[in-house]
Amino acid sequence: MSVDQTQFRQAILNADLPVPDGLLGPGGAPAGRRFSVYRNNVAVSLTEALRTAFPVVRKLVGDAFFDAMAGLYLRAHPPHSPLMMHYGQDMPAFLTGFEPVQHLGYLPDVARLELAMRASYHAADTRPVDPAGLQTLSPDALMAARLRLSPATILLHSDWPLFALWAANMNNGPKPEMRAEPVLILRREFDPEPHRLSLAQARFVGALQAYKSLDQALEEAGEFDFAATLTLLLSGNAITRID
Repeated sequence: MSVDQTQFRQAILNADLPVPDGLLGPGGAPAGRRFSVYRNNVAVSLTEALRTAFPVVRKLVGDAFFDAMAGLYLRAHPPHSPLMMHYGQDMPAFLTGFEPVQHLGYLPDVARLELAMRASYHAADTRPVDPAGLQTLSPDALMAARLRLSPATILLHSDWPLFALWAANMNNGPKPEMRAEPVLILRREFDPEPHRLSLAQARFVGALQAYKSLDQALEEAGEFDFAATLTLLLSGNAITRID
């Protein structure tokens, strides 16, 4: 008797479900014990993948709560890929609707930040421009130029102090002040790093990502420290081409 694959997948992720009918061991005996061990190993592996992917979320809610929450998450969101480094993409949406954490309104955005850090880490490698290339342009040519940004450069908008929450839990930073805080993720070498931006800086970087000219981006951004922002992008190897 064949095993229903849908029933098998559901039972693998839910210890409350019975062993699928027709599942036999090597000797032809029912594979109840073997299946239970396998099911436990799957749950442990998926939970560990979530613990690795969301260290800040885990610190904010505590290890025991996170592991219990992970058990509910993996039942609702089984893996779409055999690569565990991609598991957890639905976590922000899950947290948004998860009643026990509704008092932590910032938690979904923290999960978004952690997913963005992972996406930056795995983004394609690119070659940054030589900063000296900007110095060869006339002022008019510079303002008309469009800057290509690397795929590892990710901008996040949030109504919460996203960078401060990350820094407080990863680097023992100061207690966050509850205010909107855009974050720019840059990957200078191998490991991505988040950077706090002002709202004007975020508008500027967003305009560059939309492939607008430098003068258009400056006009949309409003008042901010242009030199410091450009230095941040260059030092973070974010600019890959000057068109």
